Amino acid sequence: MILTLDRLNCFYGRVQVLRDLSLTLAPGEVLCLLGRNGAGKTTTLKTVMGLIRPRSGRVLLGDEDLSRLPAHEIPRRGIAYVPQGRRLFAELTVEENLTIGLMARHRGEAARERVLTLFPVLKQRLHQPAGTLSGGEQEMLAVARALCLEPRVLLLDEPTEGLMPSMIAAILETVRLLKREGVATILVEQRVGAALSVADRVAFIENGTVMQIAAAASLHADRAPIERYVGVGLSPA
Repeated sequence: MILTLDRLNCFYGRVQVLRDLSLTLAPGEVLCLLGRNGAGKTTTLKTVMGLIRPRSGRVLLGDEDLSRLPAHEIPRRGIAYVPQGRRLFAELTVEENLTIGLMARHRGEAARERVLTLFPVLKQRLHQPAGTLSGGEQEMLAVARALCLEPRVLLLDEPTEGLMPSMIAAILETVRLLKREGVATILVEQRVGAALSVADRVAFIENGTVMQIAAAASLHADRAPIERYVGVGLSPA
């Protein structure tokens, strides 16, 4: 396994958010986290990134315990994070945002050209402030900036939120491409159809605990876990 979350217990003040949460992620695997709002999905990603410190438990990248490292060291280990809401530097240009991504692991021109090949629209916007891009273009830039790290593990939090279908398709195709290249991905996604179209496994989270893990393919025939833990049927990708 490339990433192991081992019995994580996390708190916001006195409020416990994750309760003995355990997950594993294999190289090239896409693992989707599904659950209702407040279930602990985003907290799980933030804990991996060192933005939230577990009260107990470990986050292992291979054999290395990431939970002992300061947050700025996590991207240097090859874990990239695209948070919900993108968190771009709105006043900086597309090129400057990408440069910040390259700096995290000291990557150069080859990495920059690769992400621009994946998202050719950004090549036409290099000198445009990120805040003036469309929502879909901003999401592409957020993913591209993360990919400038040449990550081993990619964390995506609601990457299709608010996007038109063509942009959603482009983001999902990028996830599939990275999978073929051996990049492991944890995806938090409310569009169940979109999630199942790219995921290998789905972990259902409720009250900060993994309640069930299922093969994505099995959920097309058995929708009961989706209805139980998410409260919706399958939605289009």
